[in-house]
Amino acid sequence: MRVMITIFVLSPFHLFTFSPLSAQTNDSTFNHFFLEAMVQRQKGHHDAAFDLLRHCRDLNPNAPEVYYFLGQYYAALKQQDESMACVKKAAELDPENATYMETLAQAYISRQDYASAIPVIKGIYERDKSQEDMLEMLFQLYQQVEDYDNAISVLNQLEQNDGKNERLSLAKCALYNRLGKNKEAVKEMAALAKQYPNDLNYKAMYGDALLMDDQTDEAVDIYHQILDEDADNTRVLLSLRNLYQGLEHHEIADSLTRRVLLGSHATTEEKLRLMRQEIQASEAGDGDSTRVLGLFRRVLALPQSDAEMALLCASYMNAKKMPRDTITPVLEQAVAISPDYAPARMQLVAYAWEADNMDRVIALCQEARQYTPDEMLFYYYQGIAYYRRDSLDCALSAFQNGIGVITNESDPAIVSDFYAVMGDILHQKGKALEAFAAYDSCLVWKADNIGCLNNYAYYLSERGERLTQAEEMSFKTVKAEPKNATYLDTYAWILFMQGRYAEAKVYIDQALQHMDDQKENAVIIEHAGDIYAQNKDITRALSFWQDASEKVPENTLLARKIKLKKYLKE
Repeated sequence: MRVMITIFVLSPFHLFTFSPLSAQTNDSTFNHFFLEAMVQRQKGHHDAAFDLLRHCRDLNPNAPEVYYFLGQYYAALKQQDESMACVKKAAELDPENATYMETLAQAYISRQDYASAIPVIKGIYERDKSQEDMLEMLFQLYQQVEDYDNAISVLNQLEQNDGKNERLSLAKCALYNRLGKNKEAVKEMAALAKQYPNDLNYKAMYGDALLMDDQTDEAVDIYHQILDEDADNTRVLLSLRNLYQGLEHHEIADSLTRRVLLGSHATTEEKLRLMRQEIQASEAGDGDSTRVLGLFRRVLALPQSDAEMALLCASYMNAKKMPRDTITPVLEQAVAISPDYAPARMQLVAYAWEADNMDRVIALCQEARQYTPDEMLFYYYQGIAYYRRDSLDCALSAFQNGIGVITNESDPAIVSDFYAVMGDILHQKGKALEAFAAYDSCLVWKADNIGCLNNYAYYLSERGERLTQAEEMSFKTVKAEPKNATYLDTYAWILFMQGRYAEAKVYIDQALQHMDDQKENAVIIEHAGDIYAQNKDITRALSFWQDASEKVPENTLLARKIKLKKYLKE
């Protein structure tokens, strides 16, 4: 049975080169089939190559190159145990071959058998000490098996090869600390500081190591030596702050906190980290925000290179449920620093929206569109704000511009509402066909947009068009919200337009039951009169028409219905 192979995996280390004649045999038959296997492999005929290699193994079970390539094919076939057996056999038959050994090591590592990989990697390095990357791998493997003493030995070897440097010394120091050998860590950092006496960073590391070894006085002495040379050394100031916090010398720690936050040497990231620590400490204590907000105020009074600190402050104020009028200036500062930071501006838009300040929403969104022209939400909220102000042309323009930034990654619900509101505007402007096209686009993005389904269905019924489709759409809204008077009225009216008066009466009664006492309900009440009239109940019809007329006395059609005591079309 022929096995079809469609995946081929190359060696994870590098391409393998070999002599076409096996070192273990002079058998011409074996050589013929092995060379043919390599030809088929190069041509991409891997199923044929696989068959030929298995035949070669039968001819010469001691040819390592055969096992090497078979291991790759078994890996491609997801037969990992067979693959591993072949890789081990190749390495066993030819342990001097670096490719075989590296492949074996990688196979062990892929199985997370780090202990087995270690002697293989050591052997590769011993045979070729130019492969320093093998030492790096050994270092990682020893850490995986928690053999920290041998990991340190590897670092010493790397240091012997490359010289002492920060990376190696820090790694050794960390390992010494894991082993509880703090004095060894101190010696390591002392040696690094001595080798580079002008590097205050290494001297600070030496101080940190002394502190880890509970040599507090010596560490403080080192820190003050550094501050004599560099009074604003952030690393040392933070180390001292942490020390005095641990000793509960809060006044000294607080003064160091202010020194870092209000100084010009600390990076934004360092200041942010420090402020987060202050927030966490405050929340773990009495939760009093006074001190934290005081720090924020003093920091934000200084020139800021980016908006991150203002945003952290706003986030904290939000978490503490502070009044929005106190958060707004902080967000405005963030926007002033980074005008293209959309989340801060969006928060301002949300505040203005909740305050029903549509003019501010419009202004914020207009400015935002200049800095973040691809952010769809600013077009959306600006369009809605214009719509609520009855500025239909401006609203339509905002929505139409926003459609230009819609992508496949856009929120379908927002895009759907884009088109839904556009449809409503176009209908109000007397452009029914364009409105229906917008509604169709809305439903492509979100087929269950209930508001769109209701309006679309109602406007179709008003025109007496596609009533079957209108009924289907309207029924979805009634099913979704069975107590919504508007949706019930729409469905009743569509049934009425279809001449299904008895069914229409059932749903208009439900609409009347659930409606509020508002002027807008005059339409529902008038529809009730029309439906009852067509159901031959003129007395009830007149009562409904009269109620509706009281709400909208300017409706002349209602007056005519009442006068003539019968249903009239417009």
